[in-house]
Order: sequence, then C-alpha cells, then structure tokens
Amino acid sequence: MSEHDAPQKDILSGRLLLVGKIHGGFGIKGEVKLESFTEPPERIFKYQPWTLRDAQGRERACTGAKGRVTPKGVVAVIPDIADRDAADAMRGTDVFVPRSTLPPPAPGEYYWVDLEGLRVANLEGVDFGTVSHLFSTGANDVLVAQGDRERMIPFVEPDYIKSVDFDARLVIVDWDADF
Repeated sequence: MSEHDAPQKDILSGRLLLVGKIHGGFGIKGEVKLESFTEPPERIFKYQPWTLRDAQGRERACTGAKGRVTPKGVVAVIPDIADRDAADAMRGTDVFVPRSTLPPPAPGEYYWVDLEGLRVANLEGVDFGTVSHLFSTGANDVLVAQGDRERMIPFVEPDYIKSVDFDARLVIVDWDADF
C-alpha cells in the first residue's frame, strides 16, 4: 500500500460491502446455498468476518464460515446453523464484509465503492456533483455523477476519466458540461 492509499483506507475502514446472498438450505445438514458476488465465487470465504443482515435489517457477526463450489453453485457451512430448518430461515440474508478486508486494488484499478461519494468535475472546473454509483454495460463501465442533474460518463481512462485523486476526493473528467 502506498502513502496515497492511506487516507482512503482510513475513510473506508468502517464501510461494509455486500459480497453475497443466502438463498436457503442445501441438503439436510444445515448448509446454505450462497450467491457469491466475488470473483472467483469461492473467494468470499477469504473475506471474513461476515456481517449477516436479514430482510428485517437485523445483523449478526459470523466468523469461520467455510464452503465449496458445486455444480449447483456455492455451498456454505455457517457456524451455529445445524439443520435444514435453520438454513432455510437464512433465506434472503445478505453477506457483508468490512471494506478493509479486501486487498488493495492494483495500480490503475478501483473498487467501485471507493469511488462513490467522490466529487466529479470536468477539465474546465465545472462541478458535476458526486459519484452516486457505477455500472457495467459490457463494453465499458459507466460512472454516474449526481449533481444539478445526472450525468453518465464512460469510465474509460484516459479518454474520459483523466484522474482519480483520493486525497482530494475528486475525479477529473473530460466531459462537456452541456452533455
């Protein structure tokens, strides 16, 4: 981690990221079907502790979850879930991890969540608001800046995204203010 990353880590250390969702029981021993949002899917088990949040918003901590990839998807063993009924009761539970558990991104790469909330301005200094979210089109990712109006800017470096400065909490873009 470089000195440049240190302020970013401080800002993000308490942030939770959604990395998976439980879809119910698997078998009779208390295992659960788990949709993993990590790449590869089994990497979800490397990022712990988990915070499990049910549909009512109740949270509980979980450490020591283990699992495997099967032809039917990811299957997890969660401590204290011992039978099919308990596993089925977990249906719809989201799996979160602290942002700080993820490795630092490679140079020139970003976690989308790290960009959210940064100010966006163009080369002329026009303020476009802040990054509300990003999404993928298949061809490229798109940064959505929300300010006086919503702007969708292709996240293509260096064509449209000129710089990302976490210290200044600013993304500079080459984008016409009227577009």
